[in-house]
Amino acid sequence: MELRDLKTFVAVAGLLSFNRAGEALHAAQSTVSARIAAIEADLGVKLFERLGRRVALTEAGERLKDYARKILDLEDEARAWVSGEAEARGALTVRVPESLCACRMGGVIRRFRERFPNVRLSFTACTLEGLEKDLRQGVTDLAFLMADSIRAGDLVVELLGVERLLLVSAPGHRLAALGQVGAEDLRGETLVLSTADCSYRRMFEGLLSEKGVETAAGVAFSSAAALRGCIMDGVGVSLLPELAVRADLEAGRLAALDWRGGELETAVLMIRHKDKWLSPPLAAFMDMVRETLMQGAPAPTKPLLERLFNPEASPGGEGRCC
Repeated sequence: MELRDLKTFVAVAGLLSFNRAGEALHAAQSTVSARIAAIEADLGVKLFERLGRRVALTEAGERLKDYARKILDLEDEARAWVSGEAEARGALTVRVPESLCACRMGGVIRRFRERFPNVRLSFTACTLEGLEKDLRQGVTDLAFLMADSIRAGDLVVELLGVERLLLVSAPGHRLAALGQVGAEDLRGETLVLSTADCSYRRMFEGLLSEKGVETAAGVAFSSAAALRGCIMDGVGVSLLPELAVRADLEAGRLAALDWRGGELETAVLMIRHKDKWLSPPLAAFMDMVRETLMQGAPAPTKPLLERLFNPEASPGGEGRCC
C-alpha cells in the first residue's frame, strides 16, 4: 500500500464522499477511485459500499480506518523526529476509564498541550474488548485501567495509585436506611454498573458470587452520567469511584452505603506494550501522568497488592487486563 493511497482512503472514510475527498486532496474523482481500487486489490477486500450517491464503509473498511490513521500519524512523527523539527508532530491514542479521564486527566492534558501543541491526542473508553490486541498491534499507544488484578504477559504494567470505591444509591433507597450493608442485603437487588470501567465491576460481581448472592437482572451503561442519573432515580445501587460521585454525595443526590466487608478499592494502572517505542511525546505524557495524575490518592493496601500481582487471589475474575 502506498502512503498516498492510505491518505486518500482516510479522506474518503472521513467524508464518506469520493467527490468531497477529491476536492480536499485536490485530486480528480477518477484519481480517488483508482487509489481506493488499488488498496482494495492489494488487500483483496471491499472497503466501501457504493449505494447510489451514498458511500458507506464495509466492515473491512472500518477495521482499516484506525490502522491507516495510525500509519499516517507515524509518518508525520517520523518526519518531524528525523528532520529535527523543533515541534513534535503525530498523535497519541490513549484508552482510559471515563471516570478517571473526567476527574483526573485534565491537568495532564493541559500540560501536554502546552508542551506539544502539534501532537493530536485521542482518548477512547477503556473497555475489555480488544484492549490487549490494540496495545500489541500499536493501534493504542497507552492504556489506563482501574483493575483488581492483571496478567500482563508482554505488557508493561505500572501501578500509579489507588482509587476508593463506594457503593451508592438514591438517598431514599431502602438500603440507605441501613446502618451497614453486606453482601446478603444485595440479594435480589438491581446492580447498575459501568460497561467502561469494567475491572472493578468484575471484582464486585465476583465478590457477590463467592458469597452465593444472586442479584436481579442488572442494568449497564457506557455513560457515567447516565448511570448516575439512573441511580438518583432509585433504580438500584452501583459501585463507583469516590472521585466520580463526590459532588453528588455532597449535594445529597446520592448516598454512600457503609459496606460491611471493609474498604473497597481498585488499583490505577498504566499499561503499554513492552516493545512500544517511547517517542518523546509519549515518554513526556507518561512522565506527566506519574507526576500529577494520582496526587492526593491513598497508598495501596497490602490486600490490594496481593490481588494485583497474584490474580488467583482476586474474587471472580481471571485477572486479565481490564
